[in-house]
Amino acid sequence: MILFLAGTSDARELAIKLQKQDHSLLATVVTHSAANSLKEAGIAYHIGRLSVVDMVNLIQEKGVTAVIDASHPYAEEASKTAMMAAEQCNLSYIRYERPKQQFVHPLVTEVETYEEAALIARAHKGTVMLTTGSKTLATFTKHLLIDTIRLVCRMLPNKENMDKCDALGVKQRDIIAIQGPFSKELNTALYHQYGTTLVITKESGKVGSVDEKMDAALELNIPIILIKRPKITYINQCSTFDEVLQTLGGI
Repeated sequence: MILFLAGTSDARELAIKLQKQDHSLLATVVTHSAANSLKEAGIAYHIGRLSVVDMVNLIQEKGVTAVIDASHPYAEEASKTAMMAAEQCNLSYIRYERPKQQFVHPLVTEVETYEEAALIARAHKGTVMLTTGSKTLATFTKHLLIDTIRLVCRMLPNKENMDKCDALGVKQRDIIAIQGPFSKELNTALYHQYGTTLVITKESGKVGSVDEKMDAALELNIPIILIKRPKITYINQCSTFDEVLQTLGGI
């Protein structure tokens, strides 16, 4: 049995590939929408955030023999939890992380943290389109809900996100509740619709449709603040599905 940290479209593809090769999987996800996606593929799942203790208990209960972490590139805490749980249980840990992309352009400013992104954005005037999701929304509302800035937040259309926006003071007219992936054309239309003067995004990789988001902004001469991935030293890091299978086969 493999404990498989999922939650993204490419993680789902990897899980299906592993299952087709007769590997038994239990996938962990945070949202019901991610769980439904796995359910459609016939993959067993567990919904909910796990502490190290929770994950160790799940590993022991299910007789897990290896941990594959295919969580989102910015799910830093989930990856740390998985590495610690695997170590405590003396199991092999394999990390699948979608390849990084390089963006070199005078309109692109790379930063290390969400706080740094918010502070730089605060110096801008006009409409800031935030496309980093709801998890760190409070960091941006703290700095950007000011008279000189209209903060437009693009995120998944679920009740938890809408409640969070309401609690943090984001107006309904400034919420774009929609699920991707997004084409370049749709990004362009949204930038036009909201009169966007700055985009804040993460380096989520090609699967996360960062290309389309950034290309559309740069064609319109809209500056971008790009939050770099967390710096984590992974064990057995792989950037392709075949690498994961080869590493798993060598355990």
